[in-house]
Amino acid sequence: MIDTEGTFLEPSYKEYFYKQIELWGEETQNSLQSKKVAIIGCGGLGCSLGVSLGSSGIGEFHIVDFDKVSAYNIHRQIAFKEGDEGRFKAHLLSEIIEDRCSYTKVYPHCKDFESFCELDNMELDLIIDATDNLEVRAKIDKYAKEKNIPWIYGSVEEFHGHVCFFDKSGFDAFKINDRKPKGIAAPIVMHIASLQANLALRYLANLPVVKDLLYYISFDENGQMVTEKFKMPLV
Repeated sequence: MIDTEGTFLEPSYKEYFYKQIELWGEETQNSLQSKKVAIIGCGGLGCSLGVSLGSSGIGEFHIVDFDKVSAYNIHRQIAFKEGDEGRFKAHLLSEIIEDRCSYTKVYPHCKDFESFCELDNMELDLIIDATDNLEVRAKIDKYAKEKNIPWIYGSVEEFHGHVCFFDKSGFDAFKINDRKPKGIAAPIVMHIASLQANLALRYLANLPVVKDLLYYISFDENGQMVTEKFKMPLV
């Protein structure tokens, strides 16, 4: 907000989260302040997740990515703009989240996931996968199982994507290979990230979430969006 003299006035907590408090009440909104979330990857999914969840009232984020911004990232990675090339993605996304919401603390980690796992005393309520690498996702699953932390998987390619809240099932149901993803446009990336974010926010707000169910979103040959659901095998 800006006062009559042009001075910026930081909105109060209740003003900032007014619509969410209407949605689920002040007690639930306040409970988000104690939650800690790690977003692994700052590409298309990670940027959209950071923007959508970063202003929800979650108290602490850990943003993990060793990569720097390249020109070909910008069209679908909505946190970045022309001129950001060469800067660390984790730093940039963390700055944007904190600039948009003063009620969250963000810790950038410019390193790979394996190095992040070596950090001591890391307490998390949820891990969100925003990578584009099957091997890293398998490592996320292993770490999450060891630490008893649920995690949300997201994958997107061309005009289709997957989302799953992993709890009792395991990522080893997927065949791990080094296949490289094909082309992509921004809208499907943002759509898949929004599904991940909704699952995350419902879980952190203690609302019902169906776990270990794989959602597959695609377009059929006629251009109709199709959502299929598959129960994942339990470990």
